[in-house]
Amino acid sequence: MATSDEPNSDSERIALLEARLRRRDRELQAIHRMMAALSGRTKLGEVEREALNVAIEVVNATGGTIYVHDPDKKVLVFRYVVGASPEITKKLLNMEMPDNKGIAGDVFHSPKGRITADVSKDANHSTDIDGKTRFVTKSMVTVPLKKMGEGNIGVFQILNKQQDDFDEEDLALLEILGAQAGTAIQNAQLFEEARRASVINLIGDISHDVKNLITPVVTGTQTLELMMDSMFEDLAVAMKDLEAKKLEEVDWAIGGVRDFYKEAMSMVYDGARDSQERVREIADAIKGVISKPHYEMSDFRERAEAVAKVLRMVADPKGIGLDLSGIQETGPVELDRKGIYNLIYNLINNAIPETPVGGTISVRTQAIDFNGQPGLQIQFADTGRGMPEHVRSKMFTDDAVSTKPGGTGLGTRIVKNVVDAHNGTIRVDSEAGRGTTFTIQIPMRQPRGEQVEGDSDNPLEA
Repeated sequence: MATSDEPNSDSERIALLEARLRRRDRELQAIHRMMAALSGRTKLGEVEREALNVAIEVVNATGGTIYVHDPDKKVLVFRYVVGASPEITKKLLNMEMPDNKGIAGDVFHSPKGRITADVSKDANHSTDIDGKTRFVTKSMVTVPLKKMGEGNIGVFQILNKQQDDFDEEDLALLEILGAQAGTAIQNAQLFEEARRASVINLIGDISHDVKNLITPVVTGTQTLELMMDSMFEDLAVAMKDLEAKKLEEVDWAIGGVRDFYKEAMSMVYDGARDSQERVREIADAIKGVISKPHYEMSDFRERAEAVAKVLRMVADPKGIGLDLSGIQETGPVELDRKGIYNLIYNLINNAIPETPVGGTISVRTQAIDFNGQPGLQIQFADTGRGMPEHVRSKMFTDDAVSTKPGGTGLGTRIVKNVVDAHNGTIRVDSEAGRGTTFTIQIPMRQPRGEQVEGDSDNPLEA
């Protein structure tokens, strides 16, 4: 006896088979599109972006978000967003939300996806966000991104189907794509970890070599300093018996060395220490490690002058001026002194080879309003060759392009880490042949105990 779910006639059976075939054909086409989009891609950011774009397109939706899980922090991290304004997108990227919050958190801990036909009727949806972001979320499908083996690596959230409503066929299709995307993302993560491990091992070897090379320099300098201290003490005693004219001649002959050798020795020690520290920072930047900042009330001008003292020895022989006259008196600023030193050093040092003879690299500051709080704006402007738009637009992203032969982009990554550690923003303005300006804005005082709550600022998650 036929059940109510079984077709009652040949025409109904044919119609059912045709519907299944259409569904299977749609699934195969979607799988093929996802495979084509991800084939040969090993960069994590590219894999995430392409996977989300395909998922949105195959169900004819208007937007979406991809979250990747951080098991150490137990958070879901916004990795890519489609549908919000560029400003909101920039704000959301890499923000974190607890992995047990909202619909995304529920689905992450589930083997199955979910259709939310009307987000206004779901208690987990944050209704005040759409007004802030100008993105109106009406409906959504949320599916887990499957790991190889058991568990999930993240979540897809696909929003607002352009025609009709999301249905079970859309859900099933996105669950299949979520499994594909999860595997591809995990492979990209493993590839990235392997690449980093290889580079980190190499950096470790380089660090060891640098230490071995620097040790005799430091030891020799220390010995030379002791010998010169003793020499000038002996000279002082011997010169007491010289007649006035001879005393004046000897004093003139040794005066420059006597006045400068202590400073020169100090520069050697500082350079040796900074070289070893820089190798460690490069390794940390490759690993994605950001050292915990140590904030203290500081004078930005003092930090800039400390860098300029070192880099003028590089810039002056090339006829390039370092101009700090634009640094205004804004009072003490809460800074991580070491981090800010590295930021200033990298931006000026990178600008020197890009600036022609007779050019200038200027550092300017001024007090500003930063999100309703007192802030500091710092600008590094050079009169160099500038950079093409395809390079400028990718600065401080995973796809950053180095314009130096053999360049790695690590300097800009270190700069971005420092800006992030100061809860600030950075912008690059450049025009070929007319120079480049980096504009950094940070609060005068660092926020205390503030954590980003995922539901409060997310326009694409309920």
